[in-house]
Amino acid sequence: MLRKLLLKVLAFVALSLAAALPSQAFQIEAVMSPGGIKAWLVHDDEIPLIAMNFSFRGGSAFDPAGKEGTVNFITGMMDEGADDLDSAAFQKLRDRLSFKMSFEAGPDDFEGSFQTLSKNREQSFDLLRKVLTKPRFDADPQERVRRQFLLSVRDKDQDPEHIAGAAWMKLALPGDPYSRETDGTEASVAAITAGDLRGAHQRIFNRKTLQVAVVGDIDAKELALLLDRLFGDLPEGSEPPAQSASGFANGPILKTIDRDIPQSIIVFGGPGIRRDDPDFIPAYIMMEILGGSGLSSRLTNEIREKRGLTYGVGANLMALDRLGLVMGSLGTRNEKAAEALAVVKSELDRMAKDGPTAQELADAKTYLTGSYALRFDSNAAIASQLLGIQQQNLGIDYVATRNARVDAVTIDQVRQQARRLLHADALIVTVVGRPTGLTN
Repeated sequence: MLRKLLLKVLAFVALSLAAALPSQAFQIEAVMSPGGIKAWLVHDDEIPLIAMNFSFRGGSAFDPAGKEGTVNFITGMMDEGADDLDSAAFQKLRDRLSFKMSFEAGPDDFEGSFQTLSKNREQSFDLLRKVLTKPRFDADPQERVRRQFLLSVRDKDQDPEHIAGAAWMKLALPGDPYSRETDGTEASVAAITAGDLRGAHQRIFNRKTLQVAVVGDIDAKELALLLDRLFGDLPEGSEPPAQSASGFANGPILKTIDRDIPQSIIVFGGPGIRRDDPDFIPAYIMMEILGGSGLSSRLTNEIREKRGLTYGVGANLMALDRLGLVMGSLGTRNEKAAEALAVVKSELDRMAKDGPTAQELADAKTYLTGSYALRFDSNAAIASQLLGIQQQNLGIDYVATRNARVDAVTIDQVRQQARRLLHADALIVTVVGRPTGLTN
């Protein structure tokens, strides 16, 4: 009864949100600088703030062998001095200007986000230009950042969820660059030199692979000039070299990793699809019904609500540039691990054979279309979403057309993707803990 009530509330909220789609709240402009640099802009002068997100192709999957973590290391060095400013001078000026700046290394891309007050725009963007074009990689800050990353690596090496996920990637994609540690290992982080950082910076930071999204108190004419000033000194560059995939391991495979902990952490999955697959949206809806973030996913209902085997379980699609994954995870008591995994397999098999019901599809569409507007609740969030749309090559009209694409999906399309992607008899599974009834 409570679940039905919650679904009704969710449907009402979602439909209310859908009435104010993000595409109706702002206009996306394509801007081209005199020097040929492209960006998407949402002009909004109600708040004296500018948010910018940008990315370059060539993330952690391109780290040299034995130097895993190099691209991630750069993210920690971007506020440690640039051009004529050493670390202390740079951070003092950054704090005086009150701007926000952060960087992230993904498997395929190096991303940056930046926010500044309009009144400090000129100085703030000049400082960002120095960061992008002339980072210093001085010895003392480098060793300080290295110590921080080594602590992070050691912490992750003790985290059961990280251990299970990293082991799953190595098991599913043996030898593939995607299966390496994004943050590196203790040995690889210790081996990274200033020359490695400069080499990776020169390889990644170029105009060829640059993508930019800007939201806030700046118009198209001003942005066009700013783009050349900010990025114009970067080399033209080229696309990163092509990488060959190792291919998926053939399942079924089960690997247990012994840890003296009361819970077993289970990661499961198999091959998925890329974002440019024409059937990605039907597959995405299918995975939402099976194990998504809504209130009524099948895995949540069967494993948590009916049996009380876990506090949380989920499964989704992970779309990388070269390949896609179906991945899910849950945590359960050691003595219940075999039962929980059996229910996972049963639900995957049931979805593959029968697909969703009409009501499940309708509920999933309501949730996905209604909640979409929540992704655009601030200038920074809008900039992040627009950059992601560029990275996935979805087109500048995607915000306006996305919900219609979701609504147009038929139940037969969803059933077809369930049969295509869900193979319980070939599941690749890693378990960290001391599970009862599960062995390699």
